[in-house]
Amino acid sequence: MSENKLLKRWEVDESLTWDLTRLYAVADDFEKELKTFIPKSEDIQQKFEGQLDSPQTILYCLEEYESLLQKVSKAGTYSFLASSVDETDEKNQQRVAKAQMIFSKVMGNLSFIESELKEAPEEILKEAMAQTKNYRVVLQDILRSKPFKLHREVEKTLAYLDPVLEAPYQIYNQAKLADLSFPNFIVEGQEYPMSFVRFENEYQMEPDTKIRRGAFQCFSKELRKYRNTMASTYYTKLQQEKVLSDLRGHQNIFEYLLFDQKVERNLYDRQIDLIMEELAPHMRRYAKLLQKEHELEKITFADLKISLDPEYDPQVTIEESKEYIKGALSILGEDYLNLVMRSYDERWVDFAQNEGKSTGGFCAGVYGYNPYILLSWSGLMNEVFTLVHELGHAGHSMLSAENVSLLEQDPSMYFVEAPSTINELFLTNYLVKKSNDPRFKRWVLSSMIANTYYHNFVTHLLEATYQREVYKLTDQGESVHANTLDKLKKQALQDFWGDSVELNDGAELTWMRQPHYYDGLYSYTYSAGLTVATAVNQRILKEGESAVKDWLQVMKSGGTQDPVGLAKLTGVDITTEKPLKDTIAYIGSMIDEIERLTEEIHEK
Repeated sequence: MSENKLLKRWEVDESLTWDLTRLYAVADDFEKELKTFIPKSEDIQQKFEGQLDSPQTILYCLEEYESLLQKVSKAGTYSFLASSVDETDEKNQQRVAKAQMIFSKVMGNLSFIESELKEAPEEILKEAMAQTKNYRVVLQDILRSKPFKLHREVEKTLAYLDPVLEAPYQIYNQAKLADLSFPNFIVEGQEYPMSFVRFENEYQMEPDTKIRRGAFQCFSKELRKYRNTMASTYYTKLQQEKVLSDLRGHQNIFEYLLFDQKVERNLYDRQIDLIMEELAPHMRRYAKLLQKEHELEKITFADLKISLDPEYDPQVTIEESKEYIKGALSILGEDYLNLVMRSYDERWVDFAQNEGKSTGGFCAGVYGYNPYILLSWSGLMNEVFTLVHELGHAGHSMLSAENVSLLEQDPSMYFVEAPSTINELFLTNYLVKKSNDPRFKRWVLSSMIANTYYHNFVTHLLEATYQREVYKLTDQGESVHANTLDKLKKQALQDFWGDSVELNDGAELTWMRQPHYYDGLYSYTYSAGLTVATAVNQRILKEGESAVKDWLQVMKSGGTQDPVGLAKLTGVDITTEKPLKDTIAYIGSMIDEIERLTEEIHEK
């Protein structure tokens, strides 16, 4: 365990950082372009407001709107990326705030487009759809949303208020990454530094039980001090979603949030209910295996992220990760592989660990430019899984941008994690083939369980289980406070782990650690995407090239179809429970094999 203090951002080796000069050579270029957005939006408003009464005018307007949106999106991503690597930098915060105010003005000026299109006769919209290949889905979505439209002045006001509506997420991030600080903690006379990033990326996986549990105790103690502030921030977001749901005439928050995902409520509920019921027994077996292999008197919540065989966990440098990425993703062909490998030379990835940096990992696509990936490289093999996951998002972003318009690039949130999680499966396939050694194979399979499936089918699914109960209370008009959130989170954990895992004091605070709750019904989509990914991976293993071609075509399709349609292109029918049941069974079979390999190892 490293005992070095986290560096300030300015102390980090530049080679470990992403290259934002690909977006703007210098910050002044960003400032100059920012000044053009409001005048251009006013120009579009003057030219088209009140004139969207013919297919030709509608399409001309959408072309100009998309052109401006590309620039606005680039500027927004630039300011967000600069802030995400150092939330303590006041200039970054000022830049984000300034950009958001300008964007809200721009979107307010342009809100007439959606309002007028929703008021336009259906026959004109359908005629416009027949005359374009770039905006068909946009216009289909307009037709879908007609029953939930608000008066154009209300829509305009909401657009202007966007920075205010996004405030809960910003406050959460500021509290988490700028204000929340941790003291060092001491174990057996040795002092260890603590931070949010260190806990998430290192201490959770620490093999030494005393250090790991001491870190969890220290982390939870400090986190608890902020629970009321964070609960109030989250409750503000919940109230906002409830008000918007009611304003638009949706039956409940779930219908409102699932509408944009183009997903029926039964698919959402099934994803949560089946996993809670059928996956839990498999994961309890895995937890008991961890307990046995680590010779623990009991296994606690603080122990669930440890490796089954920590002495076998390889250290991996950034340079060495290239071999794993190439080996894993070559199955998708030379063009795809060359595309994602550009990420190293062109510095798409921010590998550095520094104060004020966002935790976890993400990929931010920029239409017409390379995407950007945030990591905090710890040097452990699990970082390769995270990198290959984010490269899945990056490849998807690049392929879709090359083939569809910006307005139709993004797939439903339900599907968005499929291209990322399937890359983790490809990495596992590659690693399993590298050796017949039972210890190595067990390490690979347990890494898959501990990283890919635990993260997506357990961590995020338990977030979704808890979140569903929070939304139910909100729909009923109940207020939500810190004690309520603690209780609901603890109940979700207890329901899943039963008596197999002891919940440490602080396990109930896990709701404070993820920003997903500020993005609607996002958490459950990790398991949804991985369900599709698992099915597609099995098909590729069986059918080879034909299945690969189908998958690449799906990634090129962006958001031109709903989740059911996209999955169907891959040969997966998510209208049935079969893909999910098959995935759960697949996880169970992997744990069976891990148990068998463990016995074989101990017999030698």
